[in-house]
Amino acid sequence: MSEAREERRAARKDDGLRFVSELTRDAYALVLAGGRGSRLHELTDWRAKPAVPFGGKFRIIDFTLSNCVNSGVRRIGVATQYKAQSLIRHIQRGWSFLDGRFGDFIDVMPAQQQIQENWYQGTADAVYQNLDAILDAQPGYVLVLSGDHVYKMNYEKLLAFHVRKEADLTVACVEAPLEQASAFGVMGVDAEGRVEDFVEKPAQPKAIPGRPDTALVNMGVYVFSAEFLYRELSRDAADPDSRHDFGHDLIPHAVRHHRVFAQSFSESYAGAPGSQPYWRDVGTIDAYWSANMELAGVTPELNLYDEDWPIWTHQEQTPPAKLVFDDDDRRGVAIDSMLAGGTIISGATVRRSVLFARVRVHSYASVEDSVLLPDVEIGRSCVIRRAVIDRGCRIPEGTRIGVDAAQDRRRFRVSGQGVVLVTPDMLGQGIHRVR
Repeated sequence: MSEAREERRAARKDDGLRFVSELTRDAYALVLAGGRGSRLHELTDWRAKPAVPFGGKFRIIDFTLSNCVNSGVRRIGVATQYKAQSLIRHIQRGWSFLDGRFGDFIDVMPAQQQIQENWYQGTADAVYQNLDAILDAQPGYVLVLSGDHVYKMNYEKLLAFHVRKEADLTVACVEAPLEQASAFGVMGVDAEGRVEDFVEKPAQPKAIPGRPDTALVNMGVYVFSAEFLYRELSRDAADPDSRHDFGHDLIPHAVRHHRVFAQSFSESYAGAPGSQPYWRDVGTIDAYWSANMELAGVTPELNLYDEDWPIWTHQEQTPPAKLVFDDDDRRGVAIDSMLAGGTIISGATVRRSVLFARVRVHSYASVEDSVLLPDVEIGRSCVIRRAVIDRGCRIPEGTRIGVDAAQDRRRFRVSGQGVVLVTPDMLGQGIHRVR
């Protein structure tokens, strides 16, 4: 093992590691993965947001699930609802390695109307309707996690913080530009980290004192003491005026009446020591495109090559990527790009792009600054610029995308920043390939 890697591992350890490990064994994680992600538009017409492919070979939910496994939290439930089939299939194929004989598991929990004849009415209600599974696990602590963000986080450290503060509820938080904070829950904390106020998606977010351009926002990562969670969910379920949502109802109530603390993401970030904490809500076409483009850079903030904190996923059986032809007028080239297995660049040029598994780019085509999801085929002499091409699209020979915005808008979706989203349905190729 290299000296640098030894130093990184040593830097991650502290005197409380054994104690923290005991905490993770006493924790249960419920991942909320039922949302559509409507701001991704047609990209989530036939899949839930956590099932959207990301980073060349992963799904968005893989990051939250990897955080659980890498942190030592091996009892996990995944609550699904909206168009969950592709998500369920992915979890079954890629996350079945946890061994129930040792008390490790991932349970998929489709909405079943177990308590009342309603689907999930909010995030708190989604947990309430799955209380039976949590009670069966008999945890001391319950992690409630969003399944649609991209980040690396050591939940061991979050649990240890929760215990040290003798908190009823701990909310993980991250600093965000004030102009973006209205999309999140915004909180104010005292010098000890205790949350003094919490407002969900305020029209005028409150800035951090002394930092007028920055707000402290909710990451959608919570630790509850189990008994406290059971009481609060029952109280909230009985309140006819509640929207049964953590951000709108349960957390503000807890802030007023109980011990609620906030831990800065930087204190539990699982990246290399000294690196900038990475957390992305890839909930818009522009954010999704930008986060993927960052990965094709020389030194992206999100390190997918970190052997100490791997991102686990379903490993598809594909041959190696291949680039063929070396003629003067037809050369297979990929520059500053990520290529997944099974991809073939056949006499075409790819620059600053992310290509998922089994993508085929034919001769004389040019692809730049684009994200091509699995099973995409780019025909001869196509020009693709600043685009997200959904799974299974067959782009006809000579098609130009991202060149003429007016023409793109007539056939496809063009984002505010000029990124073109293309799906099989837009091409008249049906929806059967999207999953």
